[in-house]
Amino acid sequence: MRIAKTCRDLRDSLFVAFSMYSKIPMPRTEWTDQSMKYSMCFFPWIGWVIGILEALWLWLSSLAGLSVFFRAAVFTVLPVLVTGGIHLDGFLDTSDAMSSWREREKRLEILKDSHTGAFAIINAGIWFILFFGSAAQLTARLSGAGEDPCRVLFLLPVLFGTSRSFSAISVVSFPHANPSGTAAAFGDRAVKKTVLAVMAVYLVAMTVLCGVCLPAAGLCMMAASLVAFGLYYRLSMKYFGGMTGDLAGCFVSVCELVMLILLAVVP
Repeated sequence: MRIAKTCRDLRDSLFVAFSMYSKIPMPRTEWTDQSMKYSMCFFPWIGWVIGILEALWLWLSSLAGLSVFFRAAVFTVLPVLVTGGIHLDGFLDTSDAMSSWREREKRLEILKDSHTGAFAIINAGIWFILFFGSAAQLTARLSGAGEDPCRVLFLLPVLFGTSRSFSAISVVSFPHANPSGTAAAFGDRAVKKTVLAVMAVYLVAMTVLCGVCLPAAGLCMMAASLVAFGLYYRLSMKYFGGMTGDLAGCFVSVCELVMLILLAVVP
């Protein structure tokens, strides 16, 4: 009976994670303590799904002989379509809050504000330009002579899974600036030790995969993600008094962009 109950909890936690953080259709599941306690364990799975879809797109579009720019454009849009832009929304809100140079309470109010400010629009343009440019560079690299496309494509699930693994760690371990927010709800109901142990296994496995596939680019990506995670913690604590869902989304967006740049340019 205990095994069956655990399996049901895992299944429901998977459905809750994918329903919250992606647009992938899932069976309707009530948000309860039982259905949410392992949800963060499945958060990186959404990143792996995105990475697999990105790799399949680059491979199939290469076989079809499509142009570098069109391949890069779809590569840029695909994660937004899968997630519904939930993490970019956090990136935009954080951009407005940080650019306001106001006190902590006002920054937290800006995070909750549904309106979009000028700084959010400017930073969104910068993010999309850099992401698209990196995708175009990566696509050109895959088409180059002497490059093994499989080694590069294997790291795309790592890229999108790593950002979400660190984000899940922050949800269950960082103080929450907004105790009534969604991130706090997931963090408070999570089995924290289990989530942290699972994230550690994920990160070690992905680091090993990086070292096997592309040691230079892969390990640079993982090191950069760790640095970004440290800066994310510092920003959250210094300017907001803890993490929120928007700050976690901002971290995911920035971390993926930095990792993609390194994957595209590091030999």
